[in-house]
Amino acid sequence: MVKKAYVFPGQAAQFVGMGKDLYENSSLAQELFERANAILGYRISDIMFQGTDADLKQTKVTQPSVFLHSVIKARLAGDHFRPAAVAGHSLGEFSALTAAGSLDFEAGLRLVQQRALAMQAACEAVESTMAAVLGLSDEAIERICLEISHETGGIVVPANYNCPGQLVISGDVPTIAKAIERLKAAGAKRAIVLQVGGAFHSPCMKPAEEALRDSIQHTLFKKPICPIYQNVDAKPHTDPKIIKENLIRQLTAPVRWTQIMRNMLADHINHITECGGSGTVLRGFFRQVDKQLANDSL
Repeated sequence: MVKKAYVFPGQAAQFVGMGKDLYENSSLAQELFERANAILGYRISDIMFQGTDADLKQTKVTQPSVFLHSVIKARLAGDHFRPAAVAGHSLGEFSALTAAGSLDFEAGLRLVQQRALAMQAACEAVESTMAAVLGLSDEAIERICLEISHETGGIVVPANYNCPGQLVISGDVPTIAKAIERLKAAGAKRAIVLQVGGAFHSPCMKPAEEALRDSIQHTLFKKPICPIYQNVDAKPHTDPKIIKENLIRQLTAPVRWTQIMRNMLADHINHITECGGSGTVLRGFFRQVDKQLANDSL
């Protein structure tokens, strides 16, 4: 029996021209893009279809663009979209909740817009960044981050547990630089600063979390059509109250994607479909956990 989970990518899944083929070949996609343009108050479809890579890398543009691409792809699947479970990487959690019927299209898009603006403002308030660490155990990275934080009083924390052997750290620029030196000395194959706007999933995002809290609390969330494995605890949930609480905590807590994958496999998920972006990033993470897992993309 096939037990399929749909997974939704986060920021960095954008690409020039994303969604243009959907718009040109589907009246439903046209309708949803035009609704999005009206909701946002500007033609995001024009930026997605014709904008440059630099245009799409702006957090305030990236997040709604990736959300729209994923959600519209799920909508176009129609009756074939029958997940046993869903999950989304960071921003992708909003896409997953919308695709699974917990959020309606407008509410999901408005929350993503507010999230993007709040995160961009938090990024501008402090000089911060992220770095990818490859080839070192999660436990070693956690220990080194904790040691350096205690030594310096700065911020450096695990942010994205992407897959075994790949963890992204997040924090202020000077402390990240010290962490990179220490991690390389400890045997990391690579430890490289990422080209991102700031320190996502770290205490640097506390102002964004506070800005988004009221919006999430006052938005109607319904019980999704299937469990959603959430970033903050990697566990499946269907209770709207718990989903909201986890979503509020998500901005300052790490994305536990490695743990989500392992929990899905333990719960007998045997097929993964990636919905949005290039359709390859999250599938690649799953292959690091189970090379034989059936997978595809929409």
